[in-house]
Parts: sequence; structure tokens; C-alpha cells
Amino acid sequence: MATILSAQCTDVMVNRVTPELFERYPVPEKMAEAPLRNLERIIRPCGYYRQKARYIKESCRKLIESFGGKVPKTIEELLQLPGVARKTANVVLSVAFGINEGIAVDTHVVQNSA
Repeated sequence: MATILSAQCTDVMVNRVTPELFERYPVPEKMAEAPLRNLERIIRPCGYYRQKARYIKESCRKLIESFGGKVPKTIEELLQLPGVARKTANVVLSVAFGINEGIAVDTHVVQNSA
């Protein structure tokens, strides 16, 4: 869910809102049942909060219905989640599971100079 929030948003802001989000809704079942307005209020600072709140709810429903509440470990399965495109899927695979299927490059990548 944090990776969905990171679209068009800084990691600093995502890290500011996720503690409350995950404390209130610690599992996909709770997040899927959460009132949309509550999710929107929490994630509003991340921008595009209405769309992202819908993606979060729909992704949690899909996780429950199709993947037993667990985050899938393949690109093909991750791409079935609303709000998840290839870059997001690659980030999740790499960071969460240590699986490198592709390269995700955006403003979060820092160039190291020698």
C-alpha cells in the first residue's frame, strides 16, 4: 500500500502517513472494510488521495479474494492489483521479496559519484 501511495509523492510524506494508516488498518481485511472517507483523510497529504484510497481498498479486496490476503510474488499477479503498474510491481518484488525482475528508476534513485 505504501508503494501505491508513493506515486507522485515523496518517501518522506509516505513515511509520515503510513504509521497511522497501518495502525488503524493493520491487515488487508481491515483496510478493505475501512470507510473510504477515513482512508482519504489519512492519506490526503500524499496527493491524489481519492484515487489512491480507492486503489487501496480495491487492492486489499483483490488480495483477500485472489491471494489469501498475502502480497503475491510475481509480476503477473501484482499487476492484477488496482493501482499497481510495472514500476510499482518491480519495487515491491525487489524491496519486499529480494526478487529482481526489472529496474525501477524515478526520482527516488540517487546517483553515486566516485
